[in-house]
Amino acid sequence: MRVFTFLFVLFSGSLALAQDSIDNEERPKAKIDSLYREDQFYVGITYNNLINGPKGYSKDKISIGFTGGFLRDMPVNKNRTFAIAAGLGCTYNNYNNNFGVSGTGQQPNYAILGAEAYSKNRFTTLTADLPIEFRWRSSTFESTKFWRIYTGFKLSYLVYDRNVYEGDSGHVTIKNNTNLNKVGYGVYLASGYNTFNVYVHYGLNSLFQTGQVGTEKVQLRSLTIGLLFYIL
Repeated sequence: MRVFTFLFVLFSGSLALAQDSIDNEERPKAKIDSLYREDQFYVGITYNNLINGPKGYSKDKISIGFTGGFLRDMPVNKNRTFAIAAGLGCTYNNYNNNFGVSGTGQQPNYAILGAEAYSKNRFTTLTADLPIEFRWRSSTFESTKFWRIYTGFKLSYLVYDRNVYEGDSGHVTIKNNTNLNKVGYGVYLASGYNTFNVYVHYGLNSLFQTGQVGTEKVQLRSLTIGLLFYIL
């Protein structure tokens, strides 16, 4: 009886080992993704500023913006460390300053406000963006943590704008300012390691196509600095 039991256990173990060997041979091996793509989605938060303002212009409080979108990553070398990316996104920018807007969206008037003349003076924009960028990264198919330097050009179309004033003249809201440039363009740089990336965007053209403060033409341009987060 003991011999029978021993032979049964030995035979069962042999069958189990044989089955494992067959399963391992039949089970497909995981393939290395040599055609991977990086950083297809992005979101960011920025600190906003306007430069080239008229005489007496100054910012007021902290101005925050948000950006996000999708980029199609297209590697151009065998190691996939260099790539071109193009996509679609949107940006919300908020500017607190002393650049006053009165009148209407069709006939706006501009002036530099004294600090005592208002409690709130906020200018906001929402744009649809078409970014295209050249990318370098130290990535491999084995790791999602790497250094990156991405530089690009962004074309933006103004979808919505609003200026809100609260002060001595009451509450004034102006939308759809016809003096604004519908199309804006600028250059940007995003660089960092892993999750956190420093982001800088500089507008190459003025936010305003027409408009004057006294005899001085309005030539405000955007300069934003922030953090950008890329997602596969």
